[in-house]
Amino acid sequence: MRKYIFTVFIGFISLAVAGQDITGQWNGLLKVQGTQLRVVFHVSQADNGYSATMDSPDQGATDIPVTSTSFEDSTLNLVVANAGIEYEGVLGKDNVIVGDFKQGGQSFPMNLSREVFEKEKLVRPQEPTKPYAYYSEDVTFENKKAGVVLVGTLTLPKKEGIFPAVVLISGSGPQNRDEELLGHKPFLVLSDYLTQNGIAVLRFDDRGTAASSGDFSTATSEDFATDVESGVKYLQTRKEINNKEIGLIGHSEGGIIAPMVASRSKDIAFIVLLAGTGIPGDSLLLLQQGLIGKASGASEEDLQKVRKINRGAFNIISRSTNQEQLKTQLTNYIRQSLKDHADTEIPKGINEEDFIKLQVDQLTSPWMRFFIRYNPAPTLEKVTCPVLAINGEKDLQVPPKEDLEAIRNALAKGGNKNVTIKELPNLNHLFQESKTGSPSEYAAIEQTLSPTALTEILKWIQTQTK
Repeated sequence: MRKYIFTVFIGFISLAVAGQDITGQWNGLLKVQGTQLRVVFHVSQADNGYSATMDSPDQGATDIPVTSTSFEDSTLNLVVANAGIEYEGVLGKDNVIVGDFKQGGQSFPMNLSREVFEKEKLVRPQEPTKPYAYYSEDVTFENKKAGVVLVGTLTLPKKEGIFPAVVLISGSGPQNRDEELLGHKPFLVLSDYLTQNGIAVLRFDDRGTAASSGDFSTATSEDFATDVESGVKYLQTRKEINNKEIGLIGHSEGGIIAPMVASRSKDIAFIVLLAGTGIPGDSLLLLQQGLIGKASGASEEDLQKVRKINRGAFNIISRSTNQEQLKTQLTNYIRQSLKDHADTEIPKGINEEDFIKLQVDQLTSPWMRFFIRYNPAPTLEKVTCPVLAINGEKDLQVPPKEDLEAIRNALAKGGNKNVTIKELPNLNHLFQESKTGSPSEYAAIEQTLSPTALTEILKWIQTQTK
């Protein structure tokens, strides 16, 4: 499960100009632990001062309103409250703003200029380059029930022949066909490896993302499952695909979706769960928040406080049957929690009521409500095809011991005996070789996918196909 560094927030910015022209486009290049993100601020004149928006081109986010700013004595201060972002810099005579980008208690140097910054090339040694040693084709297929057109890439070991195939299912958040994040393209690397070893691969942009149509923001895991089913139906129309050997590989949330599809279709020959989840969403989020918080240096006292507050919110969501009542209940609950914990910091540039509304809106989004309430176990019990479930030992987002035990128990309860479950040493949630497993390491690691994980996946699939 992952989140973008920037979160969209609707707000307004007013600027007090002190003699210098601050209007126009300002470009920056944010370097965070091996990742480079272009940041663009657009400042324009308004009736009562100035207004501005922020873009994050590398994350596909544009026109993000900034909630507040000041410009005094050549010092520019911008705040995007919902994302916990603050930028402060000094505009010099050379028309360059020298300053710092702050988020999540961390500060990173970032200058703003009228000139567009070019990103430095990241070292990703596993990423394949064209021409590929196999056939690659851009494809389009439709989820007719949802009215969504999905666009992706089909790779075949050779242009002619009949091959076993897999559909790749991405993790949470809007993902393109390469599951691109933090400078890595895990699905590009995985599809390249499998295709070179005789397996056809279909990977596609999530609905509402990149070239695919639809609305990502209103969709749940169940909706994404219907997109995957459409992908399977598309593969069945291709003469190059062995219809009896079509499998699914799901990463993170994709590991929730794969069992959904397999549990109701006899067309799925096998599934591979890469850090897929076997425990209820609310329990997983509490475990995840605790592990990542601890790795980030949070005190045990603070972790316990956050856990208690979140558990209360999740319980309200789990019990609720009415959306409007849910919003009211959560609003009252969060307001009371702020009173009970007076030391809670509200982001700069936003008042308490707006802060509460932001939290409520995030917790009551269709995806979050579904995820918190969903228990994967009953679905796993209905999966009868062969299953490979692997987790990294150092995964802090989907804790391996709790997760793999839940998957094992659910499949066993359903009578599925063709099950392989493994915890791979030293690997994180992205299946990279890592030191701590913290998400803060992801971008800094050159490796995209551990050869150990790639080998495990390939060998197991080869035992399921002929």
